[in-house]
Amino acid sequence: MRAGRGLASRGRAFAAPLAALVLAGCAAAGPAGDGGPAAAAPDVAATPGRAIAAGAPLLVDRTDLRIGTTVQYGRVPAPAELLDLRLISGLAHLVLTLDVWPDDFAAIQHLGLVPPEADVIVLLRGYPPTRSAVEAWNLVDNRRLRLIVIAAGPPPSIGVVNDLNEMRALERVIAEMDMPSRSGFERLQRPVSFRKVME
Repeated sequence: MRAGRGLASRGRAFAAPLAALVLAGCAAAGPAGDGGPAAAAPDVAATPGRAIAAGAPLLVDRTDLRIGTTVQYGRVPAPAELLDLRLISGLAHLVLTLDVWPDDFAAIQHLGLVPPEADVIVLLRGYPPTRSAVEAWNLVDNRRLRLIVIAAGPPPSIGVVNDLNEMRALERVIAEMDMPSRSGFERLQRPVSFRKVME
C-alpha cells in the first residue's frame, strides 16, 4: 500500500511543477507574433478530480480578448474528436501532454484537422527515442504546432541534439536537473529551461 501511495505522490510531484514550468517557459519566450500565449497558470481548481487538470496547463494570453477556450488531452485525440473541436466556442489552444513519443506519423497525422484559429501545444516527455519519431512531427500539416520537450538531464548524444535541431516546431527544451548547466546543450539551437522537482 505504501508503494502505491509513493507512486501517486511522485505523479503529483511531476504534474504540478510540469504545468508551472512549461507555462513559465512559454511566458519567457515572450508574446508570439501571431498573438500566442504571454502568460499562463495551471488549471487545477477548474476541474477537480480529473488527473488531466493537474498535468496540463491552462494558457492565458494577455493580448487575446476572445473567450479563449483551451482544450486539454493526455493523449492524441481521434480524428472525430478533432473535428468536434469546431463546435467549441472561442477555441484558442489544444494542449496535449504525452508521456510517450508517438511511434510514427500515422499516430499524429490527423492533427492537421485542428481548426486553423487554434494552436496545438504538445508536451513530450523524454528525448526522441528514434529518428522516425522526430521526422513524424515534421510531417504534421499544422502551421501552429508548438512542441516542448521535458526530459531528465542533457541529451544523451550529439545525434539526439541534431534530431532536436531538425524539429521545425520545437519551441523549447525543459531539462530536469538538480544543478542547471549548459553542458551538453551547447549545440542545441532552441531555448533551454531547467526545473527541479521537490517532493
